[in-house]
Amino acid sequence: MVSSSHEAMHRIFQEDPGVFARTFRTLGGDTAMIFAELTELGLGSAPAAQIWRDLMSVDLSFFRSETSERLRSEGRAEGRAEDILRILSKRGIAVSEQVRERVVSCSDLDVLGEWLDRSLTAEVGEDLFVATKA
Repeated sequence: MVSSSHEAMHRIFQEDPGVFARTFRTLGGDTAMIFAELTELGLGSAPAAQIWRDLMSVDLSFFRSETSERLRSEGRAEGRAEDILRILSKRGIAVSEQVRERVVSCSDLDVLGEWLDRSLTAEVGEDLFVATKA
């Protein structure tokens, strides 16, 4: 006999771990994000928690809220900024704190894309910010 809603959730999850992930896809948006977060927190350190994280990390693209889109964009911008700095480092180009701060604080993917291209040929870090004459 199930004695609590917590126990019921655990039993459902054990029988079909994907049931909650599929359900969240139908909720959409911020509501799904909230329930997903609360579910993971509620699972705590139970063995099911890792299964849950694995299920949710596979495909979160079904979240279409403005917040979800913003978070994905921020993640892409952070990754691109890291790539720029890594390329400069591997090329032996010194990067001042001002250059580093400007790169990591930029959230415009188009601008970061231009800087990424320039990082391949820059002679100094500041060259990232100087448009080449075409």
